[in-house]
Amino acid sequence: MKRAFLLAAALATGVTFASQPTPALALEEPVNAPAPARIAREGAGLKTAIFAGGCFWGVEGVFSHINGVRSAESGYHGGVAGNATYSRITSGGTNHAESVRITYDPYVIRYDELLRIFFSVVTDPTLRNRQGPDVGSHYRSALVPTSAEQRAVAEAYLAQMGRSGTWSSPIVTRIERERTFYPAEAYHQDFMAKNPRHGYIRRWDKPKVDALRAMFPSDFRASFLRDG
Repeated sequence: MKRAFLLAAALATGVTFASQPTPALALEEPVNAPAPARIAREGAGLKTAIFAGGCFWGVEGVFSHINGVRSAESGYHGGVAGNATYSRITSGGTNHAESVRITYDPYVIRYDELLRIFFSVVTDPTLRNRQGPDVGSHYRSALVPTSAEQRAVAEAYLAQMGRSGTWSSPIVTRIERERTFYPAEAYHQDFMAKNPRHGYIRRWDKPKVDALRAMFPSDFRASFLRDG
C-alpha cells in the first residue's frame, strides 16, 4: 500500500516497483506493553540505537515526538551498500530492513523506556515480516542494539514481553547484530512532518503519534524533531 502512495515520488526519481500481496487491512491498535523490569544503565552522553518496525515513516515519526531523542533518521539496515536503495530493498532479497537510527539522551529517556514505547505504539511484535498494510522481510520487527548494555536490556525485555500475557501470539521480534546503517533517500526523511495530509500517514502513522501522546504524555514532545 505504501508503494502505491509513493508512485508520484518514484516517477520523479526513476524508482520502479515490483508487485507484492496486500493483506486484509485493519487499523492497528496500541498495546499497553509492560513496564520494563530491567532498567538501562548507559551512563552519561548521547547514545545511538536502531529500530526496525515496519514502514520507517511511522517509526521515525513517533521517535521524532519523544522527549530526549535528539535525532531520528530513516534508512536501511542488515544488508550491503550496493543494494541499499528503496527500489532494491522493496523488490526483496537484500536482507535490509526499513529502520530508524536514533540518537537520544539516556538521562532524559532510557533505552528500556524507548523499548516500551516502541512495542506499545509503533510495532506489533507478533507479526513476522509484515506490519500494517506492508508485507515483506524488509518490514520485519527487529531491535539492533549498539552496546552490550542495550543488548542485555533488549534480551530481558523481549523475554519479559513473552511472559507477560499481553500478546496472545508468540513474540517474533528479533535482536539483530549491528551492521552498517545506510540513510534512506532524502524524500523519506521527516516524511510525516513534510506530508501530514498524506493518505498513508493519516491512516497508519498519525494514530501512532496520537497513541504516544495519550499513553506517554510525559515523554511526548508536541513539535516534530526534524533530522538535519
